[in-house]
Amino acid sequence: MSQPTNQNNNAYNMTLATVVGQVGCLTPIILIGALFVGLWLDKVFETRPLFTIIFIVVSAPVAVVALIYIVRKATDRLKPVSMKTANSSEEEANRE
Repeated sequence: MSQPTNQNNNAYNMTLATVVGQVGCLTPIILIGALFVGLWLDKVFETRPLFTIIFIVVSAPVAVVALIYIVRKATDRLKPVSMKTANSSEEEANRE
C-alpha cells in the first residue's frame, strides 16, 4: 500500500532536486556570461567599466525571470503527481 506513495514522494523529491540544480547552475552562468560580454564590449569600444556595469545590473533581473520560469515549469510538473495521488487514494477508498 505504501508503494505508490513512496513512488510519488520520490518523483516529488527528484523534481525539487532538478529545480534546485537548474537554478543553482543557471544563475551564475547568466551572471558570469554578462560579466564576460560586458568586459569584451568594453575592450572593443574602449569604455572600460560602462558595458560591464550595465550587463551585470541587467543580468540580475534576467536571472530572476529565468528562476521564475523554471519554478513555474517545475510546479506544472508537480501538479499531475499530486492529482494522481488524490485519484489513487479515492480508488483505494472505493475498493475497500
